[in-house]
Amino acid sequence: MLELNPAQRKYLKGLAHNLKPVVMIGNAGLTEAVLKEIGKSLAAHELIKIRVLNDDREEREAWLRSICEAVGCAPVQHIGKLLLVYKPADTPQIKLP
Repeated sequence: MLELNPAQRKYLKGLAHNLKPVVMIGNAGLTEAVLKEIGKSLAAHELIKIRVLNDDREEREAWLRSICEAVGCAPVQHIGKLLLVYKPADTPQIKLP
């Protein structure tokens, strides 16, 4: 799992303000297909929002950890039912401070 310092996390939160969720975790939960889609989206965009249709906060936290471990990305933020994750591309478009 990738680690970010507070300054990098703050910078990424600012960049994500206008982003729309590109992946949604529905009633079936965190499946292999969802993980695969998250990996594809991160490769294309580096920074993505994930919408979770689940009311259990602890389960959403567990899913965020599982996503980061499975895909190798960094958790940036978890607000309500939105998860924000970051993974730099081979040639990064986002320059972290």
